[in-house]
Amino acid sequence: MRKQEVEWHPGELVPRVGFIVTNLSRPAERVVAFYNHRGTCEQWIKEGKGAIKWTRLSCRTFAANAVRLQLHALAYNLGNFLRTLATPEPIKDWSLTSLREKLIKVGAKLVSHGRYVAFQMAEVAVSRHLFAEILRLIAELRPQPPPAPA
Repeated sequence: MRKQEVEWHPGELVPRVGFIVTNLSRPAERVVAFYNHRGTCEQWIKEGKGAIKWTRLSCRTFAANAVRLQLHALAYNLGNFLRTLATPEPIKDWSLTSLREKLIKVGAKLVSHGRYVAFQMAEVAVSRHLFAEILRLIAELRPQPPPAPA
């Protein structure tokens, strides 16, 4: 089966013409949707390779590499969780690489005093207010305690 796709985009002089050659026996619209989803999935894989480095499986045993890959997948899912549910508007479009470099891999110091603990972090990439907003959004994800019985 061969499917031709023509897309017109505003501001472009000529249309984009694409062809899909496949042996899938589905209606043409479903074939195009399937390949579009596949392209989205490949972008996620590319992002995981770049941001999380999940192709670095240098252990000697298969089992150790399997565990390492699972930890990379967990890190990727946590990054996506942070990006989709606990990221303020100014940084909503940051990639996982940007989040990792500017938010997670930043030097910080925990200073403990008699009555309080202070978290000291350089404000080079993320300002104090932006970091506080991220913490607020994370705190809002907690389920509210059930009301006390009357």
